[in-house]
Amino acid sequence: MKRIFYILLFTFFCFSGYSQTQKSAFSEQPKVVKLYPNPATSFINFEFDKRYSPNYKIVIFSFIGKKAAEVSVTDQKVTVSLTDFYRGIYIYQLIDGQGNIVASGKFQVVK
Repeated sequence: MKRIFYILLFTFFCFSGYSQTQKSAFSEQPKVVKLYPNPATSFINFEFDKRYSPNYKIVIFSFIGKKAAEVSVTDQKVTVSLTDFYRGIYIYQLIDGQGNIVASGKFQVVK
């Protein structure tokens, strides 16, 4: 009986420490891009932290994977017009000069 208790106690402490480590690792990563308003109607703003580079670009895809827009990042804040966008959920990717994805996320367009 004691053996089972110690095994359960050991298992509990091992897995609880692992999950806490996982949570803290994800919470320490700073956000590179902030977007607003979400949901959006006529435009959406992308704001970048101070580490942004002028050779970044934002690529926006519809939820089914069709490319909707590609915008070069020229400033710390970029506004994208949504006049040609349909209602729905869109995925964005922030891509650096080498083609690596720096950040990604989603936003909703409501009209």
